[in-house]
Amino acid sequence: MMWISRLVARAIILFARLLTGMQARWNGCLPAAAQRIYFANHSSHGDFVLIWGCLPPELRSLTRPVAGADYWNKSALRRFIGKDVFNALLIDRTRSEPGSDPVALMQQAVRKGDSLILFPEGTRNTTDERLLPFKSGIYHLAKVCTGIEFVPVWIDNLNRVMPKGEIVPVPLLCTVTFGKPLTLGAEEAKDDFLARCRDGLLTLAPALD
Repeated sequence: MMWISRLVARAIILFARLLTGMQARWNGCLPAAAQRIYFANHSSHGDFVLIWGCLPPELRSLTRPVAGADYWNKSALRRFIGKDVFNALLIDRTRSEPGSDPVALMQQAVRKGDSLILFPEGTRNTTDERLLPFKSGIYHLAKVCTGIEFVPVWIDNLNRVMPKGEIVPVPLLCTVTFGKPLTLGAEEAKDDFLARCRDGLLTLAPALD
């Protein structure tokens, strides 16, 4: 079963590269075997695929996307791709079950040695704003995972490749830009940390026309 998952993962990454020509830009850090939390803007279900695919192969097996269980558990195929192919940490966003606290689940994964990919906006941004307001989860995660690097990642153009409601993707060049890592200050307030995370992402975004 594991070899099938690896084969499917390679096929998905190859397809993503052919469709988007995805280019990784390590502007604020270099790929390294360090435990990290990658946080990014969110406009498509394919966002984590690009980030995950831009990591060196030896880091992919250590890095888990954080994704909504309601979407990835909708069908057997989605469950297979989410859990078996990408080893995603599936979060119950409704918190309907005991032990489904998202921050606690992410903390457990970090304690096991995993790196994570998460989207602090909490949902896909389909507005004209560059970023939606951040949820507080990234701050609470930083509080319980002291010393872990939080790396901002800006994904450009994927919302145009896979517009919401469209079935056929539009081939366009996408870039994935990794910025300067952040860590939570000893006495840093929640709003200040969230603002720094937002600024860290926006400094990577291309200039508006």
